Amino acid sequence: MNEKENKGGNNDEPNKKFSIWDLPDVPMGQLPPHLQLQKTRVVCKADAPIHTDNISYSGAYASIGVDNSVHLDLFRDNFKVNVIRLTKEDMEFDMIGIDPALANAFRRILISEVPTMAIEKVLIAYNTSVVQDEVLAHRLGLVPLKADPRLFEYLSANDTPNEKNTIVFKLHATCKRGERRTVYSEELKWLPKGSELIKEAGQADSKPTTYTSFTCSQDMLPEFSEDPISPSEDKIILAKLGSKQVRIFLLLQNC
Repeated sequence: MNEKENKGGNNDEPNKKFSIWDLPDVPMGQLPPHLQLQKTRVVCKADAPIHTDNISYSGAYASIGVDNSVHLDLFRDNFKVNVIRLTKEDMEFDMIGIDPALANAFRRILISEVPTMAIEKVLIAYNTSVVQDEVLAHRLGLVPLKADPRLFEYLSANDTPNEKNTIVFKLHATCKRGERRTVYSEELKWLPKGSELIKEAGQADSKPTTYTSFTCSQDMLPEFSEDPISPSEDKIILAKLGSKQVRIFLLLQNC
């Protein structure tokens, strides 16, 4: 190769090998930029977030004079919560200056410890649709309900379902021959007087036993008389029925 060809075809620069000696010097007591990014930022990639793990060892960066121990005063000064959006249905907020592990702990606490009303028990009297009973029961458990959990009591294992700890819904959907239809959440009917499904048949002179025992109707209570209990959204698809498919459900929702 002559000198002219060497000058004209010099494309070796992009393939230059990386050397650690080419990195700029970092003052003692500071983290290099790539370690600072890993320590302080969670980066959302297309497939998954990165830098979600924490280095908890206090002496991890001792060789460069950086103290990695946790200081409560420093955490209190740097931690901030900014509320981005707050409505009756949801809340969006940013937690700044917190490790991903602690942020995930807050998420788990919100899921497990904040009381919510949801369908817990599904009693199926008749179901001839293509959706299996257990699949439909799980789907119904995801329907959000417009009911304040602060107005109810927790139902323990030894308690009897009553108007203070239980909400009852009923779903009766049919499809005529030669037709198809979609079953929406708006067809969930609130039963303020409790269950209509008989658990045990009583004597001829006694009242049959149902799955709930309400002493009074829930719609007579002042907190529900003007704001009846119902699904939060009316157009949530529960299932689709084909010709002559029938389903009847009694739904028990417990605090």
